[in-house]
Amino acid sequence: MSKVLLILCAALFGGIVWWVREKARRTTHPVSAGYRPEIEIPHTQAFELYHNTLSLCSMKTRVCMAELGVPYASHHIDLIETGAYENIRPAFLAVNPGGTVPVLVHEGHPIYESHEQIRYAADHAPPGSPKLVPDEPALHDEMQRWIDRSSLTDDPLNHGDASAGNAIPGLTLPLFAAMIDRIATWKIGEGLLFHFDKRRPLMFLGFKAMGLARFGRLAPALKILARSRRQMAFHLDALEKQLHESGGPWILGEKFSLADVSWLVLFERLVQAETLAIFVRDDQRPACAAYWRRLQERPSYRQAILDHAHPTVVRGTQRIRAAKAADDSLRAALEGA
Repeated sequence: MSKVLLILCAALFGGIVWWVREKARRTTHPVSAGYRPEIEIPHTQAFELYHNTLSLCSMKTRVCMAELGVPYASHHIDLIETGAYENIRPAFLAVNPGGTVPVLVHEGHPIYESHEQIRYAADHAPPGSPKLVPDEPALHDEMQRWIDRSSLTDDPLNHGDASAGNAIPGLTLPLFAAMIDRIATWKIGEGLLFHFDKRRPLMFLGFKAMGLARFGRLAPALKILARSRRQMAFHLDALEKQLHESGGPWILGEKFSLADVSWLVLFERLVQAETLAIFVRDDQRPACAAYWRRLQERPSYRQAILDHAHPTVVRGTQRIRAAKAADDSLRAALEGA
């Protein structure tokens, strides 16, 4: 056997050994939602938050914490969309073996899933914090229905009729395509090796290869986009009706609640994905348009959203806007015009 072949075989064997060992260190598994008192995580403050600037659920938990005025230690965890697969590395998997953000930690114990986190934070906020959960049973149940209608569930692309949160990922596809161009291919490859859902890194590799300009030729993506537009329109019609019936200014009427926290971030994602004007204008769903303006006036919007703006996301939004302005056919494909 030649020396070169021996070196190649040794390198291959070494690579396989490394992958097996690294795969064992990066084992992921689902975690139960809610407060987990049996798990201890090192901490320095009463509340700590592991989150990502782009993550819809992270935005929701940040808005809730800002509304409550609860300080927390911030730990930003990169997703590949914002630069790296930090969420599937051993350091973060010690915090959440599920590999997802956000994770809210209270006195060293994690709370998993954002819909559980906002309720937990509201129940454990210090005295004097605003009350975001109504006492009246009927209003409480109504709030929960609107939280559920805004939340992401498993396999969201196939359940957009169930919630507006599930309609959002399909509408975000052009933003992903606009953001991924500056992410190194080898970084996406880390996801192929270790991510628990191989469809995501494969999707990002496809977007990187095609580029935003050719997104309008991706028939499967356009089909998802069109379906998501119909689903989001359906949910926003329901919100428009609710705002009229409640009398506003909020989903439950005069009471700002966790339901509004949950919907604020959906509107923000529509802004980031350069799709808000498709759904919400003064001449189309005017109650929703006025509602969005009121949400933007709240201090929590600046504290939890604008102050956490990520340059990659901002650039992605700008690229979509410029691409649509330069190519009417792409605009028609993205907007369904």
